[in-house]
Amino acid sequence: EDNENREHRRFEVTALVDCTGRELLLNHRVSNISLGGICILSESVEETGSIVDLVINFPEQDTSLAVQGEVVWCNTESPRDMGIRYVNMDDERRNTLRRFLEARDS
Repeated sequence: EDNENREHRRFEVTALVDCTGRELLLNHRVSNISLGGICILSESVEETGSIVDLVINFPEQDTSLAVQGEVVWCNTESPRDMGIRYVNMDDERRNTLRRFLEARDS
């Protein structure tokens, strides 16, 4: 998975995410994040195609971001994780995320 072929560059971050879908998953570690989606580590994964509500918490910035996403892939084997693409993300939220990622990059 190289960043060359991706629409959005991925960042490894110190962030936690709450995910509400079939189950409520709290304080799961973010594996990586981009302007297009997020990969989270979770023992309990949602089915591909599921719509989930996310609250991404960035402790270093003392901020959080609520977004909706669609599960586009999941691993049921270790390490259990799932890739989620944002849906219906407005400009304000995208700009908040962009500022956070740019701060990580400097």
